[in-house]
Amino acid sequence: MYRCVATSVEGFVQQLVAYISSGYLFYVAGSVPAGKNPQGVDRKLIDRYGIGISKWARSRRKLAGEANVQYIRFERLFVLIATHGHHAFFLEEGGVRDVRSHPIRFAGYSIGYRRGVDRKYHASCRIAPEEYANLKAHFVGELARHRSVANLVEAFARIPWEPYAPVRRQLLNVLRAVNRRRKRSGYEPVPVSALRLRRRIVKPFEHEEANEQAAA
Repeated sequence: MYRCVATSVEGFVQQLVAYISSGYLFYVAGSVPAGKNPQGVDRKLIDRYGIGISKWARSRRKLAGEANVQYIRFERLFVLIATHGHHAFFLEEGGVRDVRSHPIRFAGYSIGYRRGVDRKYHASCRIAPEEYANLKAHFVGELARHRSVANLVEAFARIPWEPYAPVRRQLLNVLRAVNRRRKRSGYEPVPVSALRLRRRIVKPFEHEEANEQAAA
């Protein structure tokens, strides 16, 4: 059975990053209309684009110059995402986007494909620009000079984004800006240990797997 229903924000993002890392660069994002059964939409799209196939069949498609497509949904939001090649997906879906130029925006994340410091392209998961600007303004403009170290440590701990490498760099930039502001005011700096810099690895389809086992 093709698993496609992510059971958490973290799982949805983690699975999208995995797809992009595997060469799935072209996508369409949509939402299940009110009043429609999400499971019915899942089945319709999986059947229409022949998504629920084995990894061996995907390999054969790739060798033949054909694209592969994956499908993932969280609550009512879904993403169809494809590799290079020929596929009905590109003919039937309007507004197909490329993650290299139009990252996927979800839950304050910007999920794309960027060139790294090694000059190679990698999947990139960062805090979206507007969310990052708001976060930095909140910590530097409002909290840096008006909160104790303990309170700031608690505030940093409440930041919801998982620390993928780009997110870690963003969080470290915020911390450095906070400490520059505190230093000018003669306050104690906030330690780097205030940041959560290790990402939690989750099972994207954990509850779905549990339901399948219960049914079996």
